[in-house]
Amino acid sequence: MLDINLLRNDIAAVAAGLAKRGVVLDTERFDALERERKDIQTRTQDLQARRNALSKEIGAIKGKGGDAAAQLFEVAGFGDELKRLETELERVQAGVRDFLLDLPNLTHASTPEGGGADDNVEVRRWGTPRTFDFPVRDHTDLGEALGLLDFATAARLSGSRFSFLRGGLARLHRALAQFMLDTHTTEHGYTECYTPYIVNAETLVGTTQLPKFETEMFSVKKGGVEGEGETLYLISTSEITLTNTVRGEILAAEALPIRLTAHTPCFRSEAGSYGKDTRGMIRQHQFDKVELVQIVHPDRSYAALEELTGHAETILQRLEIPYRVMALCTRDIGFASAKTYDLEAWLPAQNTYREISSCSNCEAFQARRMQARFRNAQGKPELVHTLNGSALAVGRTLVAVIENYQRADGSIEVPRVLRPYLGGVESIGRPA
Repeated sequence: MLDINLLRNDIAAVAAGLAKRGVVLDTERFDALERERKDIQTRTQDLQARRNALSKEIGAIKGKGGDAAAQLFEVAGFGDELKRLETELERVQAGVRDFLLDLPNLTHASTPEGGGADDNVEVRRWGTPRTFDFPVRDHTDLGEALGLLDFATAARLSGSRFSFLRGGLARLHRALAQFMLDTHTTEHGYTECYTPYIVNAETLVGTTQLPKFETEMFSVKKGGVEGEGETLYLISTSEITLTNTVRGEILAAEALPIRLTAHTPCFRSEAGSYGKDTRGMIRQHQFDKVELVQIVHPDRSYAALEELTGHAETILQRLEIPYRVMALCTRDIGFASAKTYDLEAWLPAQNTYREISSCSNCEAFQARRMQARFRNAQGKPELVHTLNGSALAVGRTLVAVIENYQRADGSIEVPRVLRPYLGGVESIGRPA
């Protein structure tokens, strides 16, 4: 959530910043809400001042043995009026909050301006795409030919955009997640967490999925006596649960930075993406992800973004999968992010790079919603900065491994770094 003082002090600058994202700020609506708020507060203050003055007057009259009936009668009516004004102010403040919740973050000065994905800027590349002396096949054909990737069964069980993995591919999928977690916890200083997969609405407001993106969430109704009928939501990323661990907290400065990681399933309705990547495992309603979250001092957040992105790159480098790093432009960046790097892995069958990780600095945008703070050097509460990144999306990494490590006979070589997780197995072929 944006700092309301930014809008109050320089609404033109905020409007210009949002325009870079293609968002038109409704300045008239904000000004109207502010006028109404100020009017209510002024009337409340005038009424309170009048009540205080009358109270002193009543005391003076009674001290002299006089009759203060008229003043008492006037004061008696103030209570109801003040309560009515308090209700009006709550209504206006709720309107201001709803207005702010609908606005995305302002982008950092280093975020490139652009109109869409074509204007994202390549920062660097790593690795050289392999050459094959046989016709390259995509992960769907390879997996189905091996009898280890079964979309038909998944569709029968759940519908489209679900996967059913068997045997060696299921084991390879698990190995990838374990390898990622082991690397981040033993080498990069993250604490592994096991988090809920179902959360309440307040949690999603904290990390900006609600109210703006409710259509992209899967929801469930809570049964039983406790909280019956309450709407809960399946997480779309463990960024949600990890980041919200500091909601409502005032942390000691020395507790920062906090680095957390988790491997969870993620659930997304993919609203608005009909027809995109309907074949294969690239865009699924359910997929696994190893997420990295950092809670940091504001002065360190951009150094932390480079660090976190490097942690995600380490996984691809050790898997020896070529990739590139892209700085997302102002109209392709996520709602909560001030700056984002995407990692795109090379997929031979598509002859292009595809997103496999997104690493973002949200600055204080999420923290302001969550009221997540630390005590600064002056001992005053100050908002933390929050960062998150996929390191990596497990299903998409499996796709990259399948395609980059395919062999002419249709089998899949196991990357060297994963072999200890598969008991030394060097390749995955058709089950005997």
